Amino acid sequence: MRDAVRLLWPELDWIQDLELRERTLDTWVLAFERSPLEPDDLHEIPFTLLVPDCPTSFMEHKRCVVHIARGAAEAMQEFLGSALSIDMDTVLAGGILIDVGKLLEYEKVDGKAVQSESGRLLRHPFTGVALAKECGVPDSICHIIAAHSHEGDLVTRSVEATILHHADFMSFLPFKNLTR
Repeated sequence: MRDAVRLLWPELDWIQDLELRERTLDTWVLAFERSPLEPDDLHEIPFTLLVPDCPTSFMEHKRCVVHIARGAAEAMQEFLGSALSIDMDTVLAGGILIDVGKLLEYEKVDGKAVQSESGRLLRHPFTGVALAKECGVPDSICHIIAAHSHEGDLVTRSVEATILHHADFMSFLPFKNLTR
């Protein structure tokens, strides 16, 4: 399973801290152990159930979010670095992990992704944090998982969580707005 996760996430190699890289990988492996989904499913299922007939897969969206966040963090470091500290490994690990809980929120019924009973009760920010904590992921990254979606609107987001919140919504809202 570790090799399958590495194939899904070549961006893992961007994380410089080897222990953080391994804990990020471990979290995905644990999620698959508890999920009805297989790694190949993530190339087929939609990244959201909130957009009817969503044309973008889970992995297309997720990898796009990581790339957007990395680019934004690099630009912010270049132009604002003297006034604003950004931990790139935190951005990268956070981006890779923000939707890991969806592996428990989704299931496939008749070949179609639907929300699981667990997903109806606990959205992916909650289950994602639980998985990450179990794997020893630092609180700074668990904060990103918890705060990346609307659940985080009531907390003060870290710089890295703010970057990922906006990167995620940059690649979600255009699809959601198409349905209006």
